[in-house]
Amino acid sequence: MKKLLSSVALGASILALAACGTDEKSTTGSDTTAEPTTLVVGASNTPHAAILEQVQPILEKQGIELQIEPYQDYVLPNQDLESGDLDANYFQHIPYFEGQKAEFNYDFANAGGIHIEPIGIYSKKYASLEELPEGATILLSNSVADHGRMLSLLEAQGLIKLADGIDKTKAELKDVVENPKNLVFDYDTAPEMLFQMYDNEEGDAVLINSNFAIDNGINPLEDAIAIESGDSPYVNIIAVQSGDEDSKEIKALVEALHSKEIQDFIVEEWGGSVVPVDGK
Repeated sequence: MKKLLSSVALGASILALAACGTDEKSTTGSDTTAEPTTLVVGASNTPHAAILEQVQPILEKQGIELQIEPYQDYVLPNQDLESGDLDANYFQHIPYFEGQKAEFNYDFANAGGIHIEPIGIYSKKYASLEELPEGATILLSNSVADHGRMLSLLEAQGLIKLADGIDKTKAELKDVVENPKNLVFDYDTAPEMLFQMYDNEEGDAVLINSNFAIDNGINPLEDAIAIESGDSPYVNIIAVQSGDEDSKEIKALVEALHSKEIQDFIVEEWGGSVVPVDGK
């Protein structure tokens, strides 16, 4: 009986020591066994997803696995962010982001501005804006959030004049007070379909967001007959659910996107048709 008790006591001591050894190992930390944190980010194919692909190895070194979910439209990425299917998205500029928050009551935060994609005016029929005829048809996006930006570009090029005192990021067609060439505005086309309209030579000129232009093999700097200036307020951002902007993973993502390595990549890859920024 004493031998049995001694054996039991010895076994208990060994188990206790083993347990202590396990606890000590876990408290001292062993990163080699730690599972990486997965960060799921929704993004438009170009340039957003292409930029994020360059960030993946940077985050991997920090124990963060960046999973990129590509999108072809401007609606689903915010719906999926709200539902929790995404941890963040990277596809939209600030005025669109603010408009979506107001319209759908999204509780989102801007985690950081990354780049600007200057919008361009394209035409297969005319080599310059001066050649546009009286009554020319101008194709715009059916996204009202894009109208202020597009109308501001047309105003900057001297084709129209907007009413004084308005917030031009929110300008609408009703705010056009001067239209010397009597331009006709067609705004029935989804943003992602404007390239097809241009390719089919529909309308006299088409305004296309640079991400869709680049995605379809157009170089905005070379192919546009006019292009938005680089000081545009339409900065593309990392959007997250409110509160997540302070998380370790999101901060690491934004920091990596602002790094010299990534900003140099953006400049070299797109030669000025995508312009990096270093803040919100």
